[in-house]
Amino acid sequence: MLYRVTVKNSKNTNGIRLERGMSVDVVTNSMSNPVTTNGGQPVVDAFMRIYGIDIRKAGALSMAWLDVERIG
Repeated sequence: MLYRVTVKNSKNTNGIRLERGMSVDVVTNSMSNPVTTNGGQPVVDAFMRIYGIDIRKAGALSMAWLDVERIG
């Protein structure tokens, strides 16, 4: 399954700046939400790969900060 994970609101925490609209595509073998499955590791890896930021350290690895859309 292919999911698009998008930051809902801008945030600046622990020296990490997230901008509203930043998004990554995450491929997973599971039908489950990639933010809540396996500790969100595929989402953490994708943000690190694309933007060079640790979304977990920014405190934004939750559905309160991220919008998840299944696109494939």
